[in-house]
Amino acid sequence: MDYKELEKAMADLDEDTVLDMMKEVMDNGGEGVQEAMEACQKGMSEVGDLFEKGENFVGDMIFAGEIMVEAMDVIKPALAGTGGNKLGKMILCTVKDDLHDIGKNIVKAMLEAGGFEVLDLGIDVPPEKVVETAKNENIKIIGLSGVLTLALDSMKNTVEAFKEAGMRENVKIIVGGNPVSEDASRAIGADEWAYSPQKTVKVCTEWAKDVGRILRTFKIKKNVEVTDNGKIII
Repeated sequence: MDYKELEKAMADLDEDTVLDMMKEVMDNGGEGVQEAMEACQKGMSEVGDLFEKGENFVGDMIFAGEIMVEAMDVIKPALAGTGGNKLGKMILCTVKDDLHDIGKNIVKAMLEAGGFEVLDLGIDVPPEKVVETAKNENIKIIGLSGVLTLALDSMKNTVEAFKEAGMRENVKIIVGGNPVSEDASRAIGADEWAYSPQKTVKVCTEWAKDVGRILRTFKIKKNVEVTDNGKIII
């Protein structure tokens, strides 16, 4: 498998070649699946770089996202069988009053490829549903997505809902999407913001590892059992 060729195919939006090479990985029993995933991620980054330079258009980004989701779907069984990092559950959704999901779906595919079990709540998700799911599933990492400017208010309302529920100190919240910036993130009250799927994966992975260390320390000190999704059994 020529991973540079795969990276180039992804960067060139050559859907047929990308999917054929992913199927080749599966035909070989999943050998090289991590390298194939990384090649696609690098190609996706090149698409984003060209967009920032004005050489790619919004339609190119959307198409790249669709290819990436398809590619991850093909190799997902092999990724699950690699015994790689299991980073636990996290929530991902497009916030209330926003119906866009292309960016969210790209992030979801890359998070799952990176070892997360993603609870995708969908689009137009009200704050109370995010809070309720986090409480019921004992989830500590929340990803909020939006494309419309009004999504910023919905993101802020979701953060406020966690405060009202007395849960804000127990979760980490990352926001992302077209209207999000560092200043907007600060006004929303989020812990972090992302300008790319790669940053989302990096930040959430760091958070998950921090949570894992805390839980392992708690387990040693208290002699309790910690389940895969972070629940504690005395």
